[in-house]
Amino acid sequence: MAGKAVRPVNAIDQTRRMLSLVTYLRERPGARIEDVARAFGITEDELVSDLDVLPMCGTSFRGGDLLDIDTDGERIWWHNPAALGAEAAEPLRLAADEATALLVAARAVATLPGLRESDRQALLRATAKVETAAGEAAGASSRLSVTFESEGGVFADVDRAIAERRRLWIRYYSPARDEVTEREIDPIRLVSVGHTYVEAWCRRSEARRTFRLDRVAEIRILDEPSAPPEVELRDLSEGLVQPAAEDPEVVVEVGPGGRWVAEYYPHDSAEELPEGGLRITLRTPDPASLRRLALRLGRDGRIVEPHELAESARQAAREALAAYDGAVAAG
Repeated sequence: MAGKAVRPVNAIDQTRRMLSLVTYLRERPGARIEDVARAFGITEDELVSDLDVLPMCGTSFRGGDLLDIDTDGERIWWHNPAALGAEAAEPLRLAADEATALLVAARAVATLPGLRESDRQALLRATAKVETAAGEAAGASSRLSVTFESEGGVFADVDRAIAERRRLWIRYYSPARDEVTEREIDPIRLVSVGHTYVEAWCRRSEARRTFRLDRVAEIRILDEPSAPPEVELRDLSEGLVQPAAEDPEVVVEVGPGGRWVAEYYPHDSAEELPEGGLRITLRTPDPASLRRLALRLGRDGRIVEPHELAESARQAAREALAAYDGAVAAG
């Protein structure tokens, strides 16, 4: 098997995108396919695939309640936007478990740090209305609570900074260098490709950088205005990491348990090996970052070339094992 790996479809990302797509298209009748695809950071083929699914959605399975969306190949038309309007839908009736889940989630979101105050107040007003309609179920929901992991607060701060055009200060963990650095960044956009990232102009490196939100150790919204230079938004339809032809070449051999590497890493070739393994050739601007991949693979794979990187990965594995043995002995 050879060629570039196909990006795996992430159902959660696609669902989020399609929900946003409904609002986007309702406000832009006759939108051009190329413009919509560019706005969502996907290919035109991916957009058309979404459009094939949307007509199966609606407030019920009755014909008039399904979304009537089609395209002539250049533009997208929505023939019954009122299908989602209050005048078309029947009154919503929630079961007790549905009301409980909705109220618990709404209260949890309202506590997110960095949430814009206007959004928080709107959410609290909507929650109060649901509580009134839910009756006894509202009492059950008050005994439950949800706490979001730190990424939720980081997301809210980044989203707020983008909306208010303000600069961010972050402490960020770089796994390739195994260090935490402080940076000031001008956020450009949030993107979701497996994980959630913020694409930003980094004032420390004076270049565009992408930061994974779950690696942000600390974040503050600054008073300084965000002023990133004009940059062309990258097409992320083939993944966040898009190696260049001049990047160093790395060869990885994996067993059957490591075949997933060919699905998640863009590569030049993937040759079948005996007993179900693969010999994968890929390129990366930072070969050292693949040491973590080697540690994750364990017995399921190894770096073959370049020799220096292979030895570095073996040394990292030996140090990790020694640290583990030391911890067990101390315990």
